[in-house]
Parts: sequence; C-alpha cells; structure tokens
Amino acid sequence: MTTTTQHAPHPTTPPPTIAARAIALTKTFGAKGAGVTALDAVDVSIEAGRFTAIMGPSGSGKSTLMHCLAGLETPTSGQVLVGDTDLTRLSDKALTLLRRERIGFVFQSFNLLPMLTARQNIVLPLTLAGRSVDAERLAHITGILGIDDRLSHRPSELSGGQQQRVAMARALITAPDVLFADEPTGALDSRSSTQMLSFLRTSVRELGQTIVMVTHDPRAASYADRILLLADGQLAGELLDPTEDSVLAAMKGLGD
Repeated sequence: MTTTTQHAPHPTTPPPTIAARAIALTKTFGAKGAGVTALDAVDVSIEAGRFTAIMGPSGSGKSTLMHCLAGLETPTSGQVLVGDTDLTRLSDKALTLLRRERIGFVFQSFNLLPMLTARQNIVLPLTLAGRSVDAERLAHITGILGIDDRLSHRPSELSGGQQQRVAMARALITAPDVLFADEPTGALDSRSSTQMLSFLRTSVRELGQTIVMVTHDPRAASYADRILLLADGQLAGELLDPTEDSVLAAMKGLGD
C-alpha cells in the first residue's frame, strides 16, 4: 500500500499595505493641443511604513507626481488614492479635510508662526481640526527629535536646527497616513541636512511613518528604502536599498 506524505504549506509573506497609489495618472499643463504633459499614465504604489524617494532629471515630473499624490494638484486623468479614498472623487472641502487630517508636509521653509511657542506650533494642526492632543505621542515625538526641553520657546528663541525639528514634529503629530517631504534638505547646510534625513529615517523605524520625499540629491535619496525614477513624465525604474553610488549611476543613466 502506498502512503502519501502531506507537507504543511509554506508560510507566505502577506502583501504590503499600500498607503497611496496612482493609477494611469496623467497631468497636462496648458491648453489642449499646446499643453505640456508632466505625467503620462503613471502607475505607482507607495508602501506603508517605508521611506520612498522620487528622483529624476529636471522636468521629469517628480514634483508634479508628489503634488498629485498629496492632493495639491488635480490630475488631468487617472486616479490617486490615499488608502481606499479616491482623491479624484472628492469635493474641494473634503479634499481640504483629507489633507489636514491624513497628510503631513515638510518643506524647505519651516513656516512656524512667530507668536506661538514651539508646543503651540507643533499641535496647531490638531487645534485647527478640533482634535485633542495625545500627550504620549507628543512626548515621544519631541523626545526623538530632542526638543522636549524647548517647547515653551518661541521660534525666535530657537536655533535653525531646533526650528527644523519643531516643523518636523508638527508634520508628525497628526499621525498622517503619508508624510510628503519636498526637497526638505535643499536650503540646509550639510550638518542640518544630515539631521533632517536622520529624523525622517527615525520616524519610519520608530513611528512606522510612511514618507515620500522628492529630492535631486543622491546622498539624501540614499536614506530611503526605495527610489522611484522618473523621466519624461513616465516611471523609468526603481532602486531598492539604494546607496549614494547606485543613485548616481541610475541618475547618470537617465541623462541627468
């Protein structure tokens, strides 16, 4: 009699959670027939809890892609989803609420209000949304960023690096689905740039934050888990676990 041995099925890795995605995303600027296509039917998925950088030559569409994913630009066609919410179907009011409650932003300029303390600047998005402050999260974020002893100070009483950390804490305090960073190191010196990138990495590792960063700097991009490469408004490839050298080589291949 023949016996059959049954093997237990191999465990499978669950698919990654997608925080945001673009489907056939097209964005054209200008009049029909004379317009410029910044994005041409781009399909992109942003995995939750990871640090994704977007790179490409000047005019490749990288900033437009980020602005569309963040709900700052309206696509000409295609879809943009944050979680399961289709941004292209939202009213202006609903889109404004989504950006305030589920999206975080870090820009080159800190945009702190000079009359408010550091703490008041950090919790401002919660105040505007009528939400209470999670004291534990506030303490955790400010502790990670090393500003927990500066919360009663106004921006004029803080160094540039401390102001930078306050702006970072403000972007993180709402626990956004996605934090978008638009050339966040572009106006910083080397030391401050390294600190900012380290903060972004730490927020991914310790807070589980999803980050999308547009940058032209190969060193900055090397902090990411994944790099999306754009050229002429289309996805031209990606790099996983990038190094500065691999980024430089990839950009050279794109003609930048």
